[in-house]
Amino acid sequence: MNDGRIATVTREAARAGADVAIAAFRTTLDVGEKDGKTDLVTVTDRETQDAVVDRIRETFPEDTVYGEEDGTDGYIPDTGRGWVIDPIDGTNNFVRGNRRFATSVACVRDGEPVAAANVLPAMDDTYVGTPGAVTRNGSTVSVSERSDPDLFQVVPTIWWGFDRRGEFARATEAVVERFGDLRRLGSAQAALSMLAGGGVEGVITNVETNAWDTVAGAAMVEWAGGTVTDLDGDPWQYDARGLVASNGRNHDAVLAAARQIDGTDPE
Repeated sequence: MNDGRIATVTREAARAGADVAIAAFRTTLDVGEKDGKTDLVTVTDRETQDAVVDRIRETFPEDTVYGEEDGTDGYIPDTGRGWVIDPIDGTNNFVRGNRRFATSVACVRDGEPVAAANVLPAMDDTYVGTPGAVTRNGSTVSVSERSDPDLFQVVPTIWWGFDRRGEFARATEAVVERFGDLRRLGSAQAALSMLAGGGVEGVITNVETNAWDTVAGAAMVEWAGGTVTDLDGDPWQYDARGLVASNGRNHDAVLAAARQIDGTDPE
């Protein structure tokens, strides 16, 4: 199976899930909690994941599938092909009627992404990437060319729980002190997609991320010309603690801000 076909299935699977999500958007939802007041899940999350998985299995019935909700294989394979799914990244936004949420699908081969798609159905945006190219709604996009931190817009992302509000405060302080402006989107995949498309210059967190929240978007940032590292400045891996993504024009400044969350920036 060639990579073009893989990219097509990735896009179609994300679209199939996004169609389920948008049909339920701003309707009465059955909302529950998974791991605290702010970790929400809806019936639509599960139905959206089912639609994504069904489309993948039409073409690749034997592949490993790793999704946020129950009912998938629960791991990313080190060898062979696998799929990483977040049916609704930004469920808190979704349940509040906020349009910033995404259905995210990535295909990995031997642990490395080979295709990715983030569909933001309420924003009418579809990001699709393969190594060397990222499109938004069919047009090629790339990270921004800005290099002056005073012009950067940077997104602190992933959720700092109520027992980690000091880190949340340091994250916002680091951005406000070092850059032109702060954006907080409530969806890591939406933020990374915007970075890949030139809409922001950085996305940072010191939290250990989930693969479904990050793999597709992080891959597209790199394929669009950006840089993604861990907090040590080493190439990012999906099981790393923290994520530092930038347009690559002044990655050291973005990395310093991310390290400030931990209080480890040497400046």
